[in-house]
Amino acid sequence: MTAPVTDRAQATAPEAAVDVAALERVVLGRWGDLRRATRDLITDPRFHKVDGLSLTEHRERVLDQLRLLVAEGEVLRAFPTELGGADDHGGSLARFEELVAADPSLQIKSGVQWGLFASALLHLGTQDHHHRLLPGAMSLEVPGAFAMTETGHGSDVASIATTATYDPATEEFVLHTPFRAAWKDYLGNAALHGHAAVVFAQLVTPADGGPVNHGVHAFYVPIRDPRTGGFLPGVGGDDDGLKGGLNGIDNGRLHFDHVRVPRRDLLNRYGDVAADGSYSSPIASPGRRFFTMLSTLVQGRVSLDGAAVNASKLALIIAVTYANQRRQFTAASDTDEVVLLDRQEHQRRLLPRLAQTYAQAFAHERLLATFDDVFSGRADTDEDRQDLETIAAALKSASTWHALDTLQAAREACGGAGYLTENRLTSLRADLDVYVTFEGDNTVLLQLVAKRLLADVAKELANVDAGTMARLVAERAADVALHRTPLTRVVQTLADGGDARRSVGQLRSTEAQRELLTDRVETMVTELAGALRPAGKASRSEAAELLNAHQHQMVDAARAHADLLQWEAFTAGLAKVEDAGTRRVLTWLRDLFGLTLIEQNLAWYLIHGRLSAGRARVVAPYVDRLLERLRPHAQDLVDAFGYGPEHVRAAIASGAEAARQDEARAHARAERASGSAPRPEPKPQRR
Repeated sequence: MTAPVTDRAQATAPEAAVDVAALERVVLGRWGDLRRATRDLITDPRFHKVDGLSLTEHRERVLDQLRLLVAEGEVLRAFPTELGGADDHGGSLARFEELVAADPSLQIKSGVQWGLFASALLHLGTQDHHHRLLPGAMSLEVPGAFAMTETGHGSDVASIATTATYDPATEEFVLHTPFRAAWKDYLGNAALHGHAAVVFAQLVTPADGGPVNHGVHAFYVPIRDPRTGGFLPGVGGDDDGLKGGLNGIDNGRLHFDHVRVPRRDLLNRYGDVAADGSYSSPIASPGRRFFTMLSTLVQGRVSLDGAAVNASKLALIIAVTYANQRRQFTAASDTDEVVLLDRQEHQRRLLPRLAQTYAQAFAHERLLATFDDVFSGRADTDEDRQDLETIAAALKSASTWHALDTLQAAREACGGAGYLTENRLTSLRADLDVYVTFEGDNTVLLQLVAKRLLADVAKELANVDAGTMARLVAERAADVALHRTPLTRVVQTLADGGDARRSVGQLRSTEAQRELLTDRVETMVTELAGALRPAGKASRSEAAELLNAHQHQMVDAARAHADLLQWEAFTAGLAKVEDAGTRRVLTWLRDLFGLTLIEQNLAWYLIHGRLSAGRARVVAPYVDRLLERLRPHAQDLVDAFGYGPEHVRAAIASGAEAARQDEARAHARAERASGSAPRPEPKPQRR
């Protein structure tokens, strides 16, 4: 444990000050130049959301914006160079994520066209599909839908009910929606603009013993006549209509009545059907094949994570800027009102969320680098893809929930002004709401993360002999006994000597925070593994019941894992900050994030004996101390996100509030100086 910083050490510490330009370069990361280029592009008002448009007008505006992107926005970076791209997967997502500052509808509709529809053709198709079908998708000549989700199955893609049954007589698949719950639903571009769709269905082939289901595969299916805009024969659908947000996207439903799809339009990179109906795949295991197909589309979760982080940045720029200018209620002075951000509770509202947003920005940069390594082929083993899937699921869940929380907190922190559409917070929150559902419901994704954590534990123990297992069990029992008796707490109390400063010094060290956050994850996963161990020898129904009984613990463990990923990314990010004063401020911000996590889970640390009462008692006061230290730097920290007024576009963050406050104070001073100010009513005399 690191000892408390002494007064002498404090005296020689670098002055706390933020080099905004240098910190901005660190925060923007490896693809900073591409992010800036997109930010420059979206200063053009043609890309901006116009609130108050009708549903039809907003949809047409966003479609026109996509056409502008094709002309000016370098939308093909992720595609191969031989097809006009740049083979730059991370850079492509970095650019698309920035579109959320213009209009989240534009960001998502772009993601549908190039990140889902065209990318499915690229990653699930073969050379024939690339040359025959990709050019239209890449150029937007063929607007497309990504028809995976069904009304009745949502995130459970493996159980979708749409079928594609092969007919050897015609060498065609018969695509069919057997009942209403199997309609493809919530699809961008499906209601109006899509001319084709990548449709996911259960691939069925004939066989001597009866039809065989080879699981979910993807098919290229034209859905509309490009001249008339009407559905092609056998294809039908509905408009999802007005939604809670993202109304620039024409979400809709599709269904198919025995639609004939040529054999060559099966996207057959991972599974093919010969003319005679025989099925082949380079991946023998159906489960592994399914995972591999879906893992090629992970970029949706990666980009949602980045866009959500950017939305949190915008919210905090608005709220912190306003709080630095808006005055309300006098305190020490009879005349001067206090700036909102000088109020401790206002700092509590905003600065911990600012700390988490920095943590998520650093974590997303790591995720984007991992994604780029996998999709470039530099690190593309099964384990690499599983790691990418797990990290993306954990971080997407954390950042999209955090964005909603931050937008709501920022709205409330701005009072009535925050509720005005011109200040963007309410419309951003409405648009970001469905991000927690896109590309997998967050709660479902966290269960997948937990299952991976449990699988890793099982893998570690798979080859352990009986003697070693007995020793591990004994060590674990001793560890549990140690922490659940007063011994650890007594040791902490003796080490701290009743000195609150010593307790704080132990908690603020990097290693102490890492130990507490890591131990929580490891303990939760280990306890969960022990609770679920009987499932290995139970019947299927008993195993399912046991798993269901521990779902909440699984989600909790996964969230703790996401917290740790973010904290570690923030800590690694500190090493990239060269300026000593900036690094000092950012270290306080990292400590605020880490100690806020510990404060939020203080009951767990006390119940499990990880903290003494003395150390637990100093967490909240030290958080308040960090808020006090960070308050002078709050504006610099949000300015370092690198968004200008033309990106933020919120009246209360434009300087207008400062001008109003200056005018009001000047008026009051002039009245007092001239003696014309009314006198306050005399206080009643006490008898």
